[in-house]
Amino acid sequence: MIDVEGVRAGFGAINILWDVSVSARKGELTTIIGPNGAGKTTLLRAIMGLIPLEKGSVRLDGKVLDGTPTWKMPELGMVMIPEGRMIFKDMTIEENLMLGAFSKGHRAGSRRQCDRAYEMFPRLGERRGKLAGTLSGGEAQMLAMSRGLMSDPDVLLIDEPSLGLAPVVVNELFETLARLKSEGRTIILVEQSTHRAVGVADHVYLMQSGKVVLSQRAGDVDMEHLHDLYFAH
Repeated sequence: MIDVEGVRAGFGAINILWDVSVSARKGELTTIIGPNGAGKTTLLRAIMGLIPLEKGSVRLDGKVLDGTPTWKMPELGMVMIPEGRMIFKDMTIEENLMLGAFSKGHRAGSRRQCDRAYEMFPRLGERRGKLAGTLSGGEAQMLAMSRGLMSDPDVLLIDEPSLGLAPVVVNELFETLARLKSEGRTIILVEQSTHRAVGVADHVYLMQSGKVVLSQRAGDVDMEHLHDLYFAH
């Protein structure tokens, strides 16, 4: 369970999040949607300790995370798969994957996790010795997701995985999300594609201008009302 309570955060004198509260139940997929500039990515960064909290708190299974360094999060079972892939283009696919198991406690299982990544995304296995810079956008997203799974996390924060990808690749990625959810992982997904996000989610949050304006179980969401709020009608 992740509990974000009354969080204010931003960048220097510029505040982005205004008293944001969200919760992600264990084993569920919680999606956060909203237009550009709503504060979705900032919220994920605040949860991961990439930016400090001005107010409020973040808890993981009751443990307060405030002030926990980002590099310690994998040891607590939580990782973030960032927007824009952020792979190392001059390193091979397998070298990129191994970085996901860099922390001491995860190195012993790195070979097993690599094999699991190649099973999930066979294209990566076929090209494991190739430079990551030779990958297509969809393949790069597969690599980013696989790298995030190398520490076998219980909690995944995934930021805009479908951004800029062809529909056929997006279908494959959302199938992967459903598979990860079925394994019992807790997932927080930031996504702009409302229909896809709601379709895979258990709970939905809509953000506007750094605030949560809607919180509903996915099965109760009225898409017309959601889109009215999304576009601030």
